[in-house]
Amino acid sequence: MTKKDLIEVISKKANLTNKASRDAMQVMLNTIRDSLKRGEKVVITGFGTFSIRKRQSRVGRNPKTGEKMNIAARKAPGFTPGKTLKKAVR
Repeated sequence: MTKKDLIEVISKKANLTNKASRDAMQVMLNTIRDSLKRGEKVVITGFGTFSIRKRQSRVGRNPKTGEKMNIAARKAPGFTPGKTLKKAVR
């Protein structure tokens, strides 16, 4: 399912126009992104939790040359599904 498909489903089920559904979806995604940028967790009960995961620096290898190189520490977004979502998927 793509973002476009999701917007169409929302517009049908919530009885909204496609534009209103698209705007609502974009606001939700922007809010999640902005919260993660600030280092906050986003918890959607029954669905899951979006959070920032810290990755340690490590030594890797260049696949072309085999040369060792340092990979810098960084932050990465993560998602942990909630109990209800896990049950629904099983």
